[in-house]
Amino acid sequence: MGGFFGTVLKRPCAQDLFYGIDYHSHLGTKRAGMVTYDGERFHRSIHDIENSYFRTKFSDEMAVNKFEGNLGIGVISDTDPQPIIVNSHLGKFAISTVAKINNIDELVDHCLANKQHFAELSMGFTNPTELVALLITQGEDFVDGIKNVYEKVKGSCSMIILTEDGIIAARDYLGRTPIVVGKGEEGYVVASESHSYINLDYMTCYNVGPGEIVKVTVDGVQQLLAPNPKKQVCSFLWIYYGYPATDYEGINVEEARYNEGREMGKHDYVDIDYVSAIPDSGIGMALGYSNVRKVPYMRGVVKYTPTWSRSFMPVNQSQREHVAKMKLIPNRALLEGKKVAFCDDSIVRGTQLRDNVKMLYDYGAQEVHVRISCPPLMYGCPFLNFSASKNILELITRRCVEELEGDQDANIEKYCDPTTPEYANLIEMLRKHVGVDSLKFNTLESVVNAIGLPKCDLCTHCFDGSSYGH
Repeated sequence: MGGFFGTVLKRPCAQDLFYGIDYHSHLGTKRAGMVTYDGERFHRSIHDIENSYFRTKFSDEMAVNKFEGNLGIGVISDTDPQPIIVNSHLGKFAISTVAKINNIDELVDHCLANKQHFAELSMGFTNPTELVALLITQGEDFVDGIKNVYEKVKGSCSMIILTEDGIIAARDYLGRTPIVVGKGEEGYVVASESHSYINLDYMTCYNVGPGEIVKVTVDGVQQLLAPNPKKQVCSFLWIYYGYPATDYEGINVEEARYNEGREMGKHDYVDIDYVSAIPDSGIGMALGYSNVRKVPYMRGVVKYTPTWSRSFMPVNQSQREHVAKMKLIPNRALLEGKKVAFCDDSIVRGTQLRDNVKMLYDYGAQEVHVRISCPPLMYGCPFLNFSASKNILELITRRCVEELEGDQDANIEKYCDPTTPEYANLIEMLRKHVGVDSLKFNTLESVVNAIGLPKCDLCTHCFDGSSYGH
């Protein structure tokens, strides 16, 4: 994933930009960048944040006032270094993206054939944000260039562009990733997440629609291209990625997670002493489940937050499993001899949850029942840089299907349907793999009800394989 933030102010923007980007730290784990424009030149820094916080990497540069100017953008990303700074026939600009480009090799060849070149190579691979910038410069103006991106990129791409007089924001053609605009007394901010500017005293004034292009200056928000009538917002934003205080399409993340817990609790009658969460994204669900079932909510396991942020997760699988274990601390006093339902957001590979469950039993839990807020993940994501999107056999569900059928793709539609014997067999195999007394997932219908948007407005590809595609 990734998240960006931009500022267009009547005063120096560095402080607001710094904190606004930092509030997107839950969306990215690899790199972060900031760039400002002072009326004459751009001031940029990019840092690796895989083993450190965003704040620690940029605080020294903030202390010496490196980022001069009233305009700026920044990003926290899981992809290559950005923002990219470009000088072209459109003028000087900086750009950050939240994108997944599935046809990147084809588009690189297209640009090279157009006598364009790439300078921002990272480990020998083309930087996706530079590719987007080059596609934009093929247009007669910024709108024409961004429409060129929409037409050519297969996958998804949202972007913010820092020009010499403001910010151009363009949301993914089908709106899979969000962009919002906040207004304050001295200007505007542009963000991926609406919670990022609350403490900076901005209020949401504009939600950028799917495929819409807007220009934000100190004078206001100007629409450059009307939104696409179709949208497919990533449903996993409400399930996992989004920060609890954020709103997407006017729907609060924590409220949706609470509703997911209520949906689960309406149809669950397991005998338990209390409900707990696998923090953090399971907390809202656990509270909803607790209230609808009228069972206590207690913290049988807690997350150690001072040094283990949600975003810190090594690429190496064995290190990732170790970090996941170190983040969570079981509370023996609440676990010993108890029957507990634990709410979690999803099961991807299954290894972390299996290890967590073993820890719960080791600390005295009599029974462990796991409740998952979404349906089983059955497909890799072709639209976002989701962790299981590169190799579908990283999904524990597909490994189970392969074991049951001899082929990971056999009868896959039946394994997505909660009314079939195949689905029941899959859940039972997952239960044994995780090692719990019972395991239950919300249905896709329950997730759609919990979010509150029509099914056609949500991307649910990872659950049922459906999407408009682009």
